[in-house]
Amino acid sequence: MKRLAPLRPSYKISLMDWVVLIVLAMVPFSYYLGLRIDWNQTAEAGLFIPSVPAVYNRAPSASAAAPYARAVEGGETATVATRIVDGTVSEVEQSSWDELTRRLEAEAISFPGRVAIYLKDLKRDRVWAYQADDLFPSASLIKVPIMAAVFQRIRDGGISLQTSLTLRRRHRTGGSGSIKWHRDGARFTVEQLLTKMIDESDNTAAKMLIETVSMEYLQQQFPKQGLVYTEINPEGMSLKNRRVTYENYTTAREMGGLLEKIYRGDMVDRGSSEKMLDLMKHLKHRARLAKGLPPGWEIAHKTGLLRGACHDSAVIFTPQGDLVLTVLTGQNRDYTRAKDFITQLGRIAYRYYGGDQSLYARANAVSLRRLPNSSRHLSSLVD
Repeated sequence: MKRLAPLRPSYKISLMDWVVLIVLAMVPFSYYLGLRIDWNQTAEAGLFIPSVPAVYNRAPSASAAAPYARAVEGGETATVATRIVDGTVSEVEQSSWDELTRRLEAEAISFPGRVAIYLKDLKRDRVWAYQADDLFPSASLIKVPIMAAVFQRIRDGGISLQTSLTLRRRHRTGGSGSIKWHRDGARFTVEQLLTKMIDESDNTAAKMLIETVSMEYLQQQFPKQGLVYTEINPEGMSLKNRRVTYENYTTAREMGGLLEKIYRGDMVDRGSSEKMLDLMKHLKHRARLAKGLPPGWEIAHKTGLLRGACHDSAVIFTPQGDLVLTVLTGQNRDYTRAKDFITQLGRIAYRYYGGDQSLYARANAVSLRRLPNSSRHLSSLVD
């Protein structure tokens, strides 16, 4: 009789099995090389929504930082100076400005999260602010004062834009940026690191620059930049999605004020300010406020996204005059909605400042039609 042996199942490894095995093998290998997998790129998944302690809802002595602000229902507004040719022109122009700020305020009130807005018309020196002294996690907006401090360190001596720095394993940080994928020992100039830190929001570049100038130097420089409530702490630079003990906070007013100093050439010196502004004009992606502007409009800005915060702070260059617009949002459950909200504010600003059909241009056209010839001539001289 013939004995029948049971058939043993044959195991075949499919192509997908090989892919999974290779990926699993790469994880410990990448850590060995210092190339940590960037889990923080998908921050929306399982997003932690930090609650803001009552002590942080408003910066202490905020009125001292903004002596010209006066409270109104739902927000704050201040007109430091307006272009006054005669009562008719200022009245019509002010009416258009009021329409702009009403639209911004309506958007802010309807947003399902914390919001702060700081708007300054740099040509006419007018300011409108909404919760602009409330504290928010700064996220990557902190890289703007870091950039300014690096330029100050260059002016102080010891380093230059061409100083070469070496990438080490300790510098590698998750989140945004491409430098972390370079090999240990790769060299970058300070100028290259500044470009990466602003253009790509590269966290590894930021860490290398912080180490070069030192955390203590940054903490000394921030107050000299006019930053009273904006601070930097080692733990605040962490990419943890949960609350940290020592967060880096900022306010919309302080970030807007910092950008104005850079715009006017008052940060470090005029040459450094122009270089900083140029770096902020060339962000890799046209997003948030920039996305709400038409092609061809120039914008110098920095975005931030971390721990429920989604921000954009910008200098926008327009046909009717340049402006600073800073938008901070917090406690976001949906980053996409926050980004779309910021984009919508950019569109509203465009409607006011955008060329011949803008609210401002139409207001001036109406005003000039009402003026006698002598007043028209005067208006062209005053502006």
